[in-house]
Amino acid sequence: MKKENINALDEIHKGTCMGMDALHFVLDKVTDDKLKQVLEKEYEQYQNIAQEIEKVYPKYNDDKPHETNAMTKAMTWYGIEMKTLTDKSDSKIAELLLQGVNMGIIEGRKVLNKKNIDAEVNNIISKYVTMQEESVEVLKDYL
Repeated sequence: MKKENINALDEIHKGTCMGMDALHFVLDKVTDDKLKQVLEKEYEQYQNIAQEIEKVYPKYNDDKPHETNAMTKAMTWYGIEMKTLTDKSDSKIAELLLQGVNMGIIEGRKVLNKKNIDAEVNNIISKYVTMQEESVEVLKDYL
């Protein structure tokens, strides 16, 4: 069971890191002040979840939770740059973020469906998935 908890925490921590990276890469492209505020709030939510993971992780492993590596960050940045080269609209940015958020929901739900993780870990992952699902509803308004 310890290994399942570590794997679950690592997976969600990578998701929070990717979410923060993507938001960091698009924030300067956003023109709508309200959308910018929404994305800054989402960034904070990702940070909070990452901090929760980092706080409980030592119970399961002496190491640190997995993060996105430099190559993944570079690919995320490159993908955003290429996809916004000809269309930097808030609608396009919302579309790109929705694609990433949907991947996060899928990964989070897969982890939750395993059922063999501690309640504390399950709670953190549930927060992550709920935050992602709420993000979908907000971002839809900007398409």
